[in-house]
Amino acid sequence: MPLIVNLRHLEEHNVTLCGELPVGELDMETGDEMIQVAGPLQYNLEVQKLEGSLLVRGALRLTLGCRCVRCLKPFTHGLELKAWTCHLPLEGEDRVAVLNDGVDLTPFVREDMLLEFPQHPLCKPDCGGLKTKTGTAQKNADDIAPSAWAELDKLKL
Repeated sequence: MPLIVNLRHLEEHNVTLCGELPVGELDMETGDEMIQVAGPLQYNLEVQKLEGSLLVRGALRLTLGCRCVRCLKPFTHGLELKAWTCHLPLEGEDRVAVLNDGVDLTPFVREDMLLEFPQHPLCKPDCGGLKTKTGTAQKNADDIAPSAWAELDKLKL
């Protein structure tokens, strides 16, 4: 079930939403083979109705299954937005869609979590990358393909 807040409940008092949103409901396409959503989104939110808008504040947590872009080792990465805030207008051109007195917060949560994804996931900041094998095969490959810099060094200017 998506993360929906009922506007009728907000007329009397603020609403607190705590729980988990399953990965399937989050519908988060990463578009990156190095990053996958590994667990449900955990949320603890307070929703307040202001004059003509909603103010949503709280914390969001998500666990990602990543693969290091340097060494290709799998690791988990936790995303946490401790002070997430979202202002949603209920009136005007930019108003949010209201269906059966409910506003779906899922698209706004999804967008802000996607913006927090690591661009180049690393298992550790000083990851050395893949280990290269040194030997005669490596030396022979260097002899066959001379570097462009070596050719430029031969120029006498």
